[in-house]
Amino acid sequence: MSKRVLVPSVIGAVALGVVAAGGYAMAFTGTQPTVKNSSARYVAPSRQSAGKLSYTADVSDDSGVRELRVIAWPASSKLDLTESELQYVDRAKCRSISEETSRCTYTLKATQQDVADLAKGTWKVSVLATAKDGDTEFVPLAATVDVTR
Repeated sequence: MSKRVLVPSVIGAVALGVVAAGGYAMAFTGTQPTVKNSSARYVAPSRQSAGKLSYTADVSDDSGVRELRVIAWPASSKLDLTESELQYVDRAKCRSISEETSRCTYTLKATQQDVADLAKGTWKVSVLATAKDGDTEFVPLAATVDVTR
């Protein structure tokens, strides 16, 4: 093969490789999930009905939302939760509101007996959002709520 053919071929192959690699990298540059519009609410139980703690948020990711894990805990406990610990807590129910966003709601029902020994006062809600592409977002303080009896 002549040098005139070989040099332009090598330069062309390198240029094509750079373009392909750049395109591959751009195709896989995703975003982390986001948790927005968070709110928590507590309704104390009565003799007639159970109480509940509920948490709602809009979770978004460019690949879609796989799940949202939620835990509520008393601020007085001084817990320092980590992302890995939230992988084992309850899941919220999520419903798609667009290709990238889901509205997720978590509800924990409680009777008077259930809450008899619970700490009163401010409770914190921590969440772990997981996207369909596996990306995660840990929000250690997603919301707060006052728990009464």
